[in-house]
Amino acid sequence: MSEFSRIPALTLLPAVDVAGGKAVRLTQGEAGTETSYGDPVDAALEWANDGAEWIHLVDLDAAFGRGNNRKMIQKVVKAVPRHVNIELSGGIRDDKSLEAALATGAKRINLGTAALENPEWAAHVIAEYGEAIAVGLDVRGTTLAARGWTEEGGDLWHVLERLEEAGCARYVVTDVTKDGTLNGPNLELLRDVMERTHRPVIASGGVSSLDDIAALRELVPLGLEGAIVGKALYAGAFTLPEALDVAGN
Repeated sequence: MSEFSRIPALTLLPAVDVAGGKAVRLTQGEAGTETSYGDPVDAALEWANDGAEWIHLVDLDAAFGRGNNRKMIQKVVKAVPRHVNIELSGGIRDDKSLEAALATGAKRINLGTAALENPEWAAHVIAEYGEAIAVGLDVRGTTLAARGWTEEGGDLWHVLERLEEAGCARYVVTDVTKDGTLNGPNLELLRDVMERTHRPVIASGGVSSLDDIAALRELVPLGLEGAIVGKALYAGAFTLPEALDVAGN
C-alpha cells in the first residue's frame, strides 16, 4: 500500500451556482463573468449520479443582493437522492433568510457576510444550530470579502479568532483570486488557517486538475475535510468519478 493511499479520504463537494434560474460559473466571483451551464437540477442530479455525497449549492443572486432563486434552490434539494447532502450558501444574513434556507432541507448552511457584519447574530446562530452552520471565509490576501465579494469584510485572523470563541463548527475557505480561474488552490492559505483552528476546513477555489485534488488530500491530516470543485468539472478537466478516486472515496 502506498503512503498516499494511507491518507484519509477528502470529501468532494461539486458546486452548483445558481443565477437567474441557471447553473453558472463565475471568474473570481465577479458579477457579469457568468458562464451558463443549463438547468441546476440537471447539474445536481449529474453529480449525484456520479457519486457525490455532498453538493455545494449557491444562490448567487441572493449573495449579490439582487433577488433570489429560492424556488429553484428548493427544486434542486428535493430532486437529489436523500443520501446526497446539500450545503447551501448565498444571502443568508438574518433569521428570515436562515429559516428559509433550513426549510429547503439543506443539511448545512454557509454564513458569509452576516458572520462578518453581524457577529452577535452569527454567534447566536452558531450556538443554536451547531454542526448545521459553517462560516465561509472568502479571502483576498488576508482581507475578507463580503457582499458577494464586492466589499471588504475585515481581517481574516481577527474574524477567525472571534468565530473560534463563538464555537464555529466548520470553515469554508476560499481564495477569491483563485475562484473560477483553474489556477490551482492556495495551499499556503489553507495551512495557515488550519494552524489556527482545530475545526474542520473545506477548501474552495482554483481546483484545476487531479493533481490539485491529490495535493489537497495530503492536507487532510492537518484538518482539511473537503474541497469544493466547480469550473474544472464543468469544463471537463476531469470527471467526478476520477476526482473521487483520487480523493479516496
